Amino acid sequence: MKLLSLLFITALLSACSTTYPNKDVNGSILPNMLGETLEKESVVIPALFDTSLSLLLVGYKQDSQFDIDRWLIGLDMTETNIAAYELPAIQGMLPRMFETQINNGMRKGIPKELWKGVITLYEDGETMQAFTGNENANNARIILIDDKGKVLYFYDRGFSVKALNELRAVISNN
Repeated sequence: MKLLSLLFITALLSACSTTYPNKDVNGSILPNMLGETLEKESVVIPALFDTSLSLLLVGYKQDSQFDIDRWLIGLDMTETNIAAYELPAIQGMLPRMFETQINNGMRKGIPKELWKGVITLYEDGETMQAFTGNENANNARIILIDDKGKVLYFYDRGFSVKALNELRAVISNN
């Protein structure tokens, strides 16, 4: 019965989503969006980010977490010093109805000390997806922004060492 309910919810979620073509957003300004940390703090991005550079690891599907984890491991292994945030960006009204269950599920799998760095976009999830495109939604969107919200680096083709090195070069040059 649980499996049937889960399949029904998944079908509804996918039926209510819009596909946006992928685009290169390098040089663009990140739109203002409302989000909530896993600590239940409402935030506005990009205004929240008060460092000269911030790295956003954006996921559109639960399966994006695999890609985000590879990026986080790569950043850690290369000792890349950057303020990094995970942004699940979920579109549609139906996911908002299950916001509490979704957030509680994430809280169970993420250590409490990291909750402030996980900002879920429900109301503005579609804004983020429209901004970057959401084709190949399992791939994370890697977005490096400056303190004005300008995109200095963007990548959406899945983790690669070459892309990690390109990101590190942009970080060290800014």
